[in-house]
Amino acid sequence: MHTHRTIYFIFLFCILEIFVVQTDIAGSTKHSKDTAPSGLRLSTFDIDATPPVGSHLAYDSMIGSWDMGLRARGIVLSGAGQPVVLCAIDWIGISGESQDVFKRALADAAGTIPERVAVHTLHQHDAPRCNFAAERILLEAGLDPRDNEGTFARELISKLETAVRNSLGKSRPVTHLGLGEAPVYQVASNRRILGPDGKVKATRWTTCTDSALRAEPEGVIDPMVSLVSFWNGDQPLAVLSYYAVHPQSYYHTGIPNPDFPGIARFYRQLAVPQALHVHFNGAGGNLGAGKYNDGSKENRGILAERLADGMKRAWEGTQREPITADAVNWTLEPVSLPPAKYLEKLEAELKVQDTALLRINIEQISWIQRCKAGKKIDVACLTLNRARILYLPGELFVEYQLAAKAERKDLFVAMAAYGDYGPGYIGTAIAYEQGGYEAGIASRVSPEVEGVLMTAIRRLLNGK
Repeated sequence: MHTHRTIYFIFLFCILEIFVVQTDIAGSTKHSKDTAPSGLRLSTFDIDATPPVGSHLAYDSMIGSWDMGLRARGIVLSGAGQPVVLCAIDWIGISGESQDVFKRALADAAGTIPERVAVHTLHQHDAPRCNFAAERILLEAGLDPRDNEGTFARELISKLETAVRNSLGKSRPVTHLGLGEAPVYQVASNRRILGPDGKVKATRWTTCTDSALRAEPEGVIDPMVSLVSFWNGDQPLAVLSYYAVHPQSYYHTGIPNPDFPGIARFYRQLAVPQALHVHFNGAGGNLGAGKYNDGSKENRGILAERLADGMKRAWEGTQREPITADAVNWTLEPVSLPPAKYLEKLEAELKVQDTALLRINIEQISWIQRCKAGKKIDVACLTLNRARILYLPGELFVEYQLAAKAERKDLFVAMAAYGDYGPGYIGTAIAYEQGGYEAGIASRVSPEVEGVLMTAIRRLLNGK
């Protein structure tokens, strides 16, 4: 009888033990599903940014659409403090107050603050512009805001907000960082051709039909395309590319298109479909494809293939390394950019002139008013292990990008410009002495801007 009872209890113990083990396994599985794992995570978003037919693009009314539309895409990087949002849009520019609205919306969607959001454009010319302050000023003057009319921009902001919020539930762990770079051949060239006196004698526009100007040397450029990729083990999640050049082959078509950088991005998306490819335009304010582009329509595809080839070689040369949240940081240097001296005179003239002058100079007026209101622009730096990715405003001259790389030759440095579009062209101090289009009324800042920006760049790169 005692033996039977012993066997019985042993049997009962085994059943209970199995039940406890199974319950523990089920509980562990449930816990892993319901609780977000700690550490670095990334989500991606990608939506159509093409306005409807009849909209005003930057220079023309939209008459149709192309096979490839405009995109707004980016990433949300979480797990290293409050999330960081990086967004690149196939538009010509997003200025001042509009930047504020975009950043607030994306920050709300990602559960972060606007200071940890970067919104940049690629600066394609057959594309919209966005300046809510210009829209408001024109409406208050009883004028049609035309290309500054913001209905579609507000719709896009709402869609972006939804896309970012929805992406968070599909975030993936980030275990590795990839860094690669390669030269791009026969795409970028300097637009500013100097004469023997050191002054600008001619501008080599993005489309250049003057064979003598095309025969001039490339000039000062940054030939490198830089790639930053995020990985979950062996799975690439996102690839961010950075290359400095005006992104036009030809425009004034009335048909929005992403031009050759967008086509190059599309080629790379096809080649590596697992990862979202997000492209940023670097400091290409004084660069274009003019040496290699006489405006022939087939050059759009040729330039795209050359840029995609550089991206491909940078991808193939990418070095992967482990990354943790401790190696990620987002730092800011808020700066007040000094407005160009001519803006004060222009603003005074507008008080006695008719409204036609206001329309022509609306970008300048919205910028000077923002400066007088004490609004600053955030210059930002994303630290990823040994990489430093800088995010700057305006149509920045390539010298800033080259100076940043020279400042920290021990690091992997890349740069995105065309953040806040309000300042227009941002030249170096000497550029304003040399003259030329980019250092004239197309620039809304004074020569002192170089000191302001270089101080911010050095502080960000050196951690001071």
